Amino acid sequence: MIDLKNIAFSKVRERVLFVWRIPSFPVLFLINFILGFASSFFAPFSSIFGIDEVKMSNIGFGIFMTITAVGGVTISSYIAKLSDTNTSRKKLLILTSFSGVLGYILYAFLRNYLALAFTGFFVLGVTAAAIPQLWAYARDALKAADIPNEETPFIMNIFRMFFALSWTVGPALGSWLLMTVGFKGLFLFVAAGYFLAYVTIVFLLRDVPRQQSALHKAPSVGNYVKKPYILAYLAAAFLLSAATSIHMLNVPQFVTKVLHGSEMDVGVIFSVPPIFEVPFMIIVGVLATKINNAILIKIGYSIAFIYYLLFGFVQSPWQIYLIQFLSAAQVSITAGIAIAYFQDFIPEAPGIATTLYMNTTQIGSTIGYLLFGTISEVISYGHVITVYTIFAGVGLLSLLLFGKQKLARTTSVSTERTIH
Repeated sequence: MIDLKNIAFSKVRERVLFVWRIPSFPVLFLINFILGFASSFFAPFSSIFGIDEVKMSNIGFGIFMTITAVGGVTISSYIAKLSDTNTSRKKLLILTSFSGVLGYILYAFLRNYLALAFTGFFVLGVTAAAIPQLWAYARDALKAADIPNEETPFIMNIFRMFFALSWTVGPALGSWLLMTVGFKGLFLFVAAGYFLAYVTIVFLLRDVPRQQSALHKAPSVGNYVKKPYILAYLAAAFLLSAATSIHMLNVPQFVTKVLHGSEMDVGVIFSVPPIFEVPFMIIVGVLATKINNAILIKIGYSIAFIYYLLFGFVQSPWQIYLIQFLSAAQVSITAGIAIAYFQDFIPEAPGIATTLYMNTTQIGSTIGYLLFGTISEVISYGHVITVYTIFAGVGLLSLLLFGKQKLARTTSVSTERTIH
């Protein structure tokens, strides 16, 4: 009798080993894990830092986060243009990881609003380019290794999985550090993470040879954004990102001040989804090689809307644990294959494509920061959930409308799967 379970396991093992053997990818996995681990220490507690530690008002905190986000968008956009010409991606990764070391050391000791805002805009603005450049480097590595295009979604989801793995323990460890050594110690641990990434990049990562498609002059982003299907897709990503950022900032306040939970509850809530993300990303990655990625992305946006809708009905922190698998499911799609899917829109400029997508989500986050600071001043943290649920719903609607228009235009095109 055929052992289907062992056959399935062998196939999964074979696929994972195939990815692991791609040149440079073991090192890229390590760097991705380290950067994710460092970011997972602080991101879940950013609103607690601004509002409770630095004593910012809700509006002041929203403006502070906006300043940081604008710095990230502006500076990473400039770095993206450099990266798609002839500038070494390794050198840019060295720069961006070192700026993370400096930025979070400053955060450990600064408590002045203007000084923190200056650091967030200029120093951590450079750091914001690290993840986009890492993803663009991974795409270059696939081209250099002559990996078939149809394998890209699966590989990039495995790549994203290592970022998710770091979040399985990062927020819980961050909450423990916060209660043990405070924000000063927490930020020094984050800086140490970026230093470890810096050392790894310097000594273990090699430069990928520039492909023949490397550009001597970076094309204008406007040439791509004005295309209707790209604009519609970016609009959906923008709305979901705004909803996600409001959610991330609102959860710590909602859990501690409305549900009367602890900072450890917050850490656990943010640690649960990545546990599910790991198997989900493998499954989604395999599915992405077999079915139209646009269908998967619509499913991801639908799950996000349902998750936020259900979140509005919780009455106790433990109830949030039960629905976190939905968060993992939508992230496995919207933060995994979504980037590889968008990179196919601009295959000749992976750095610009990656940064355009990530900057769109960052701008969405910026609007989310402002909205959180503004609306949480006038309505309860519980009612804030309703606002970002509506955002997620409108984002889903935009994507559904975009999908219908795109199908109508590409049904006769043999390369539909690549584009759509």
